[in-house]
Amino acid sequence: MAGLTSRAASRVPAPALFVAGAVSMYVGAALAVGLFDRLSPTVVAVLRVVSAGLVLLVIVRPGREAWRWPAVRGAAAYGLATALMNIAFYEAIARLPLGTAVALEFVGPIVVAAAASRRARDLAAVVLAAAGVVMIADVQWAASASGFVWALVAAGMWAAYIVLGKRVAMAGDGFSGMAVGFTVAAVLLSPLIVIGGPEGLAPLASPTVLVIAAGVGVLSSLLPYMFDQIVLRRVGRGRFAVLLALLPATATVIGLVALGQMPGPLEAVGIAAVVVAVALRSREGDESDGSGPGGITGGEPLEGRS
Repeated sequence: MAGLTSRAASRVPAPALFVAGAVSMYVGAALAVGLFDRLSPTVVAVLRVVSAGLVLLVIVRPGREAWRWPAVRGAAAYGLATALMNIAFYEAIARLPLGTAVALEFVGPIVVAAAASRRARDLAAVVLAAAGVVMIADVQWAASASGFVWALVAAGMWAAYIVLGKRVAMAGDGFSGMAVGFTVAAVLLSPLIVIGGPEGLAPLASPTVLVIAAGVGVLSSLLPYMFDQIVLRRVGRGRFAVLLALLPATATVIGLVALGQMPGPLEAVGIAAVVVAVALRSREGDESDGSGPGGITGGEPLEGRS
């Protein structure tokens, strides 16, 4: 099934996959916010990983090779980075305005993009993306100190997610690594569920809560990260990091369409800057000999050769 999904998505432009993943992610985020008054953000994030891991195990069914130590080690690092990124971000948005948390979290991918850049146009794209994200986020600096710490932790984990995700994508079909990584993360972090929330563990006895938590896992983790694995096999880390800037732009559009939140002039300029950055980031550094999926045969990403 994973191979069929990958082939079907191979004809879809990378930005389109990102938009589809972003829509799914933000619908899932809306569901997650509805759980915060009954469960702590950490518990919601862990349930998100657990449910996504269970679904992946069922649909991917990783073979024995995926469970051998070398493969498990890389997949586990990826899964833990992903889970910790989710936990840190949920804790951040529980303390900070969403725009502030998003702007701070984007420090991670922007640093990855800057490190992968070699041409002046690539650096210009990074600057534009960073400026666009800040304008869209409408950053408010006077906020919770702990919230800033959580957001910066999320930024670091997001950078790790990009780097480790590329390696998992190039090792086999990528989806098996996702399934193993999420499963390991779910097992290691499941004790955090005992933290409970405002009402203790009682909400976990509610079928409604469990169904919503499962929906959050599928919408916010399973679908977006599967799209990420497909894209990571086709582009380098640098372009991937800049493409991530489409996320806040997509969120702004969803806010306009679904919630009637009209972006102000600064946000509109920010969206335009992000779009230009995505178009400006050169693709030459992501090309290779064409002998593998998306032209990448394995090993380290080739975005630096431009």
